Amino acid sequence: MLEDPDIHAWVVSADMGLGHQRATAPLQAIAEEGILTAGSAEFSAPAEKKLWDRTRRAYETISRARSIPIIGKPLFDLLDELQKIAPFYPLRDLSRPTYQVKLINALVRKGIGAGLIEKLRTRPLPMVTSFMIPAVAADAAGYAPIYCIICDAEISRAWVAKDPAASRIRYLVPCGRALRRLKSYGVPDDRIFMTGFPLPLEVLGNRDLDVLRADMAQRLLHLDPNNRFWPLHGLNVAHFLGKENCCPKQKRPLTLTYAVGGAGAQREAGRQIAESLRPRIERGEITLNLVAGVRDEIRDYFEQVKADLLPGSDGLRILYAPNKPDYFRLFAQTIRTTDILWTKPSELSFYCGLGIPIIMSPPIGAQERFNYKWLMEIQAGIPQNDPRHTAEWLLDLLTEGRLAEAAWDGFLKARKYGTYKIIDLLKTGTMQHEPSPLKR
Repeated sequence: MLEDPDIHAWVVSADMGLGHQRATAPLQAIAEEGILTAGSAEFSAPAEKKLWDRTRRAYETISRARSIPIIGKPLFDLLDELQKIAPFYPLRDLSRPTYQVKLINALVRKGIGAGLIEKLRTRPLPMVTSFMIPAVAADAAGYAPIYCIICDAEISRAWVAKDPAASRIRYLVPCGRALRRLKSYGVPDDRIFMTGFPLPLEVLGNRDLDVLRADMAQRLLHLDPNNRFWPLHGLNVAHFLGKENCCPKQKRPLTLTYAVGGAGAQREAGRQIAESLRPRIERGEITLNLVAGVRDEIRDYFEQVKADLLPGSDGLRILYAPNKPDYFRLFAQTIRTTDILWTKPSELSFYCGLGIPIIMSPPIGAQERFNYKWLMEIQAGIPQNDPRHTAEWLLDLLTEGRLAEAAWDGFLKARKYGTYKIIDLLKTGTMQHEPSPLKR
């Protein structure tokens, strides 16, 4: 719970996949009139709504093109070029506007975001958005202050205004790589804040991270059945998490949550994982969560998987909700007892900060490739092996203590205080830098 209910802001997301909405969901308590969706019919004139719909269709085409038979990969590669992120090295000035920047500015000139800005001006409050188009549109209209949440470890030049020095957008970044990238795009230091990705408050507990520390300690016990991790790191774990949390309290099976998009190959991997783990699920050794999100067709597919393989079993669970707010709440509840998160390297990469090892599906698209690289660099992510043999390689990682090591690396190296940092920034205009891994 937030301790200061008097803080309010316009919180703006976009219906461009779950990532942008997952980033704003933890800010629901401070959102004036709830979280607004850019491009919704509620405050978009018909002409503007067409612009938003066209933009969303282009995004969805890029996201789904890869699953089209035969032409899918070449088409995806061509579309992905539009989202291209230049190599980080050599270090150089990348502030020159790209085609992406010119395209967004053309949309703004045509009126995209105009209805949203009109809505914001009904009450002058800070704007917090997880998508670049509302930020750029508000900046062009002279609205301030604007805070833009970065949802990936790396971002394209499209997230920055045409003239970075003249822009007033303030960026909330999840990691050091994103900060350095923004600086290469010409964003001044005083408009970049290293907050971390905003995580659900219910998995943190409070500013002392009481819930997270207790859950994390139990997770490490589940992830180290052969006592490979604790002899090496037990003193550090007790120091950060508290001795009182480091004794067994949760009697439950090891829990794996598979949360990957609904494209054909990805949903089929969910079946393969369930088939491989079936004997261990039947024996009560493992619980498998298959995440369908808000998509009926994915829920139906996973329901059929359960009916075929483990009918009536409590060890195979399907996470589905009819709307995104309910789904985010359900996912936050589930993540507390999740020991291993298997996902594509999307915004969920930053959930490694909760001390959850990430099994990484192959990345799709520029952002995911950089998120994948970031997870490897901080040693919190492990590339997936063949889903058909999950019971073999995943259990090898478990018995060797590798998953516990990845969980601990993510907890120490990734930031988990993002939601609180954003609240502090909105309240005071500044952000305190903390050396402790628990306060970052």
